Amino acid sequence: MPDENESEAQGAARLYGEPFDSGFALAHEHHMAADFAAACAVYGELLASAESIEDSPDVRFLRAHLLCDLSSVLLTASDLPAAEDALQRSRALLDGVASAQMGPRGRQLWLETVLKTLIARSDLMSRTGRLDESMACLDEAAALFPEFADPDGLRAAELGLNRVLLLMNRGEWGRAEEQATLLLSTTPATAAEAAPRLLTALGTICATTGRFDLAEDYFARADDGFRALGDTGERQTLLAHRAALAMERGELDLAERLFTEASAFFEEQRRFGDLAVCEQARSHLAGLRGDTAGAHALATASMDRFERLGASVAAADSMLLGAQHAYERGDIEEMKRLAQEARDVYQARDIHERCAQVDLMLAGTLEDNLNRTDHGPHETRSIDTALSLALPAALALAAARHDFVTAHARAQWLQLADRAMQLAFRLAVRRQDQGLLFELVEHRCAGAALALGPGPGPDDGHDGPTLFPHAGMKAYGDGGPMALGGVAAEAAASAGLRVAPPPKVRMSAEAGRVALQEFIAAAEFRYRRRIVDDQEVPFWITDELTAHPVVQIRLADADDLFMTWTWAGGARGFGTGHGPSADVDRAVRELTDALPSSGEGTAGMRRAFESGALADHRAERQLARTLAEALWPEGLTAQIRQVSERMGRPLVRIQPSPRVAQVPWELLAVDDAGTRLIELADVVTTAPTSLRRQGTVRRAPEGPARDTGPVVLVLDPRVPGFRADSPLGSVLGPPGADPELLALVRSRLDAGAVEPSLAGPAEAFRRTDLDRDWLSGVLRKGARRLMYVGHVSGTPVEGGQSEDGTLHLSCGPQTVGLAEPVRTHRPLSAKDLLLGTLPLRADGEPGARIWPAPPRVALIGCESGGDLRFAESFGLATAMIHNGAELVTATRWVLPTNFAFHRLAGLAESVRPLSEAIVAVDTAHEDPDPVQRLGHWQRKQLDRWRSDGRIEHSPLLWAAMTCIVV
Repeated sequence: MPDENESEAQGAARLYGEPFDSGFALAHEHHMAADFAAACAVYGELLASAESIEDSPDVRFLRAHLLCDLSSVLLTASDLPAAEDALQRSRALLDGVASAQMGPRGRQLWLETVLKTLIARSDLMSRTGRLDESMACLDEAAALFPEFADPDGLRAAELGLNRVLLLMNRGEWGRAEEQATLLLSTTPATAAEAAPRLLTALGTICATTGRFDLAEDYFARADDGFRALGDTGERQTLLAHRAALAMERGELDLAERLFTEASAFFEEQRRFGDLAVCEQARSHLAGLRGDTAGAHALATASMDRFERLGASVAAADSMLLGAQHAYERGDIEEMKRLAQEARDVYQARDIHERCAQVDLMLAGTLEDNLNRTDHGPHETRSIDTALSLALPAALALAAARHDFVTAHARAQWLQLADRAMQLAFRLAVRRQDQGLLFELVEHRCAGAALALGPGPGPDDGHDGPTLFPHAGMKAYGDGGPMALGGVAAEAAASAGLRVAPPPKVRMSAEAGRVALQEFIAAAEFRYRRRIVDDQEVPFWITDELTAHPVVQIRLADADDLFMTWTWAGGARGFGTGHGPSADVDRAVRELTDALPSSGEGTAGMRRAFESGALADHRAERQLARTLAEALWPEGLTAQIRQVSERMGRPLVRIQPSPRVAQVPWELLAVDDAGTRLIELADVVTTAPTSLRRQGTVRRAPEGPARDTGPVVLVLDPRVPGFRADSPLGSVLGPPGADPELLALVRSRLDAGAVEPSLAGPAEAFRRTDLDRDWLSGVLRKGARRLMYVGHVSGTPVEGGQSEDGTLHLSCGPQTVGLAEPVRTHRPLSAKDLLLGTLPLRADGEPGARIWPAPPRVALIGCESGGDLRFAESFGLATAMIHNGAELVTATRWVLPTNFAFHRLAGLAESVRPLSEAIVAVDTAHEDPDPVQRLGHWQRKQLDRWRSDGRIEHSPLLWAAMTCIVV
């Protein structure tokens, strides 16, 4: 062993003596400059010199060290067989000296070399498709790591990085991102070599899951890091990753140029593994450009290179690409052969992601073939075969989102997963299977469930997330494992809002059938992916709905818009329908153009008043008809009329899809005479069925019963740091200036207890003491109602994070919470209401215990019900339902205030449309049937609008209101 009595400084300069110390430095210099032949030549000379020295434990360790470093060069150069030989020889030598006498410093050097050998072997096993063996290497390294002193943190970072790369190669994108993000935040500056590789990994994850801008940012930061290190080879590898990103974005010319540049470098340096990856990607590019022959040639070249290197999984990826090209050439038998051979490789190595790729590709080619040719009497069988392949894979792909920590990442993933689900819907339509369509919609509308505990781990009884739509750039690199537990796991869990699989949707109480049960079972078996939770919810709840007829309507987006409906409450029947995507999108665009946008401020509200369809009587009627023609089946209108004639006005319960969540269903003109839906039925919005699962809060308060407690009034609270005329200033004007609202407060005082305690009605407005702690206190004591009127700040739908929507109470900047402060104020977010202090303290409480919601909640603010526009509904309205509310009245879009009506529409100050709406909601919440009562007021407003067309009666205000139930 090297002399353990040397000082650390001397050891850095003289470890083995000459020519070895200078030789190690020279080889490393060649490696960083991507001159792999020169590096290998230096190591060869050093090994020859070492073998000429008299044998001893020190000499055997020197040879092991040389072989370990040589294997790293060989791996980078894609000489996998030679790398495996070097690693085997190195490990044998290390094992042979393990029992030799060595001091503490010698033991540390031995441990470091063993760790490097295990890291390199894990990389080798991963590249050659032996992922279980790769994981075993990581586990062995993790077991040794506690003995190793790692003052600069480099080896710990490499271990963590290697775990991330292996997760990526297994297709476990959510877990890989979570661990990479945490590692990047905890890697010390002394481990400079690991940081740019982590950034590259994060960039690759984001690029392959649809977050292109973030990927480019990570790649730019990685490039800066590699440049600082002088690592030419990694900069060229990064060039290939950027080419893959350009291809994902559809920038084909840029992608071709970057891949060609990277390929030339890899060929010059004889990095044939990286060259084969570029050829694989260029084959895909050629296919996109319609160059079938060129695509086939590149795919074949890539496959041959991977096979020579022993990279079986990468070779199978090229086989799969070749299968696609074979189909395009019309060679069906070759397509089947290549696809099956690729799937056999994936199946043997438990790479279920790629198995799903094969199944989806085969289902897609079957659909394409059905479109091109007449299958005659075999068509039904062909459709069934395609469905048996497509639907389980689509379910598994959609379920893979549950491993991502943030809603934004899950939303981007779903954009990819939706392509597979759209295929399944198209096949169900082709089969004309109404029962299957019904179950597809029910499952899709079940929604994700909030997971308050840690996310799913590798020991959850399944193999974990394994799906991704296509191979893209593979993640090859150095590193090793770092188990995330304890504080690290808690930190990772706090990064975002976790979700769990949706509940099973029980279709029949008698037979016990679960929606899509055969396809779910197939997906869980084939891809080792949990699709649904063990808990069940009935697709229909009849409790308390039998007093009058009810029709439950659910809508699901799958390119076209799909609808199901079921009657109950004395009426019987069901149906399905769907609207073509082009018609739905056109109608929704017309509605969007009529609405004020939260991002436009005063300009958006002015546009809605001056030229929006909801502010003009004739244009509004035409919009209502356009929406009905695109979204509403005529047969359902006929059923509603028949039921109404026999049994009285029915209740329509609508669960909208995100695309149509802003549609004012009450306004729909369901016939040529202009009859509105609200004239035929009462209308209520329903939240996803996942909110019905066991564990959703239905908790008795600590104080008075929920039906006898006080009414909590939060009316235009003063937001710290904002004047009355500022963006978060007064909503209702000066306290005491609005007689309708003063009368409302007086009526509540006369009827019973009110919080906060008031000496007179005017004290209810613009208070400075209505913060989250006060709200928690009054809700914990028990309340029967909560009415909030004030500012609500939404969040962009494109971001996917409905939980970032906020209420603005009187909370200062020092208030503890999960939302970022705004000036001297911290808003109360939906994430706060859901997670409470769980992410902030070891003894934290969930939001449902801190802010238990009363049975009825009114949130009168801009787009307070906007969470239904998101794929995951965890905004303010659904947070209140999660915390115990049975009914929440919220708004679909930005509300005009009284001041906006006065200033922008020219109304007299004595006319206060918003105040009238607030009184109407308050009155409805005091009624035994709040939905019917609010609908009655909306019908009166519709009559006024028809008769006089005055702006104060416009649906721009009153049609924004909806009651949301579960």
